Amino acid sequence: MSNNIIAHDYIVSREKRNQKNNHNSFVIWFTGLSGSGKSTIANKVEEALFEIGIKTYTLDGDNIRMGINKGLGFSEDDRHENLRRIAEVGKLFVDAGVVTVAAFVSPLQKDRELVKSIIGANNFVEVFVDTSLEECEKRDVKGLYKKARAGEIKNFTGIDAPYEAPTQPNVLIETEKESVAAAVKKVVTFVKHKLEL
Repeated sequence: MSNNIIAHDYIVSREKRNQKNNHNSFVIWFTGLSGSGKSTIANKVEEALFEIGIKTYTLDGDNIRMGINKGLGFSEDDRHENLRRIAEVGKLFVDAGVVTVAAFVSPLQKDRELVKSIIGANNFVEVFVDTSLEECEKRDVKGLYKKARAGEIKNFTGIDAPYEAPTQPNVLIETEKESVAAAVKKVVTFVKHKLEL
C-alpha cells in the first residue's frame, strides 16, 4: 500500500506562508508533570505572541485526547502513539506557517526525541516546566494525584509511571522560583530570534 502513496507538492509553500505572515513557524513544546503549570504558561505565551501579530495555535493534552487521539489510553505504547500523532499535527501546523504551542507531559526522553525528529530539530523549542512532584500534588488542580494515590488511575506519571526530565531544554522554567509572567517573558525572549525571517 505504501508504495502507492506519493507526496504532492503544492504551489503555496511554507516559505511563502512564512513570508506572508512575516515570521518563521515552529513548535514550542512544553513538558513537565501534570499540574506543573505547562498549560497555564503555554496559554499566556500564545497570548503574548498573538498580541504582537504572530499566527499561533495551541495543542493541549486534554483537548487532543477529546478528538484526534480519542480512544488512546495511558499505557507506554498508547502514550507513544499519542505523541507521534501530535508531532505529525505539529509538523502540519509548521508547514502552514503557524507558531504552534504544545503542552504535553511527554514523560519519556525517547518520545520527546521522536517528536523532535518528526517536527525537525530546527523547528522545535523544548521548554521544561520544572515543578517538584510535591508541589504538583499540592496543587492537584484536576484531582488526578489523589485518584492516582488511591489506585483509581493507573500509569500516572510521577506516581506509578516515570518522568524523565530533559537534560538540555532550550528553556528551563522553575515555577516554584519564578512567576508566570517571568516564565512567559523568558520563553518569548528566547523565541524572538526564531521568529525572524
